[in-house]
Amino acid sequence: MVVGAGGCRESRESSEAPAQARAAASASAAPTLAAAGGSGGSTTTGKAGPAADLNVLVISIDSLRADMPWAGYPRAIAPRLTELEKKSVSYTRAYAVSSYTSMSLGGFLSGKLPSELKRSGYFFGTYPESNLFFPELLQSHGIRTLGAHAHTYFGTAGFQQGFDVWELVPNLVSNSETDLNVTSPQHEAIAERLLGNPQLDTTRFFAWFHFLDPHDQYMPHEKDGIAPYGRSLRDRYDAEVTFTDRWVGKLLDFVEGKPWAKRTAIVVTSDHGEAFGEHGRYAHGFELWENLVRVPLFFVVPGVSPRHIDTPRSAVDLAPTLVDLFGIKPDHDAKRDSDFAGKSLVPEIYGAQAEDRDIVIDLPMTSDNDKRRALIVGKWKIIAFGKTEVLKLFDLEADPEERAPITKGDDFDAMAKRYRAFSKTVHEVAPYACGEDCLNGAYMKKKSTP
Repeated sequence: MVVGAGGCRESRESSEAPAQARAAASASAAPTLAAAGGSGGSTTTGKAGPAADLNVLVISIDSLRADMPWAGYPRAIAPRLTELEKKSVSYTRAYAVSSYTSMSLGGFLSGKLPSELKRSGYFFGTYPESNLFFPELLQSHGIRTLGAHAHTYFGTAGFQQGFDVWELVPNLVSNSETDLNVTSPQHEAIAERLLGNPQLDTTRFFAWFHFLDPHDQYMPHEKDGIAPYGRSLRDRYDAEVTFTDRWVGKLLDFVEGKPWAKRTAIVVTSDHGEAFGEHGRYAHGFELWENLVRVPLFFVVPGVSPRHIDTPRSAVDLAPTLVDLFGIKPDHDAKRDSDFAGKSLVPEIYGAQAEDRDIVIDLPMTSDNDKRRALIVGKWKIIAFGKTEVLKLFDLEADPEERAPITKGDDFDAMAKRYRAFSKTVHEVAPYACGEDCLNGAYMKKKSTP
């Protein structure tokens, strides 16, 4: 989450700051792009789908970058998560819905682009009950829904819709400019207490715990026996990841001892990445560069063989996937717009070939940031900047750091056409509180300051 200007600070910045594309619209909008494909794993499990008594536990970790040890990062900063990932169906090119917490988690819970949700429009956005979040569907089918979180924003955002139990770590210090709380020990204890309820031994459940400690200020943990890796921001961040990994590991040990462990799927992901000077930025938000939107995503599912899937996928697929893991087929509800923008990953988790499809990352304009949207097709990524949607294309294979924008040529024209066709399908919702005189106000005020 991080905080933004004008009462909230989102990025320790120098000078700057996905959802599923509508496949039919985008596929028909442009000619085939050169080298646009992806690849999926080929291992099959021999299982038709989820067990009828499956539970799901989602562990998300704020600001967790994609370049973790299981993805080739040379420092062993997360041994417990690395061990867990080896047992999983792991997506090597997973994308967050957006680049900061408010928008990413709104998209995660709704299975929609943030631009299509009713929201306040402020940086610390609030979501009214008229939005439909997937835990409400679970709850309506008798699934017990539990959540505990570690930032005061989770008490005001509206994320609690559909949860039978929703708790915050107590005694949090609220500061709109930074986050100095250290919360993993208390957070893990709450998770153990909630998951230790004997009722869960005989009731199906969904639980979600979003760990915060790698977020914003990278606090030291020498007193916890974690020596600093060095003095740089990445060194300090890595120590925070190690600290959080220790407490996630403790929770995993607790889960393993429960009678329902062997019928519980565990999902690990993040809401966004983090910057350490790439493109002149630090922390997260404001932009959609790869380091800000690539995240871990893996599923440990009983009876499913581990494998890697290299085809790009989006966190907007999580809502339909989690509902599908419970065997629920939601009815269309026009009044609350129950249709998901994403698509269930359950078939490919259980062994089906992962087919190529377009990925969208969406950052609506808020009180503190300009509009950004990106479309990813295989190796190609096109970013639309601002309300006027100035387009820049990047070849992620040849230019993984997005340093060489392409603004003309056949590949650019094809991707621009594909993006514009997709953009016409987005049903953008205007914020209900932050209007024209408020949107992007903090950014514009800052830009005009000498």
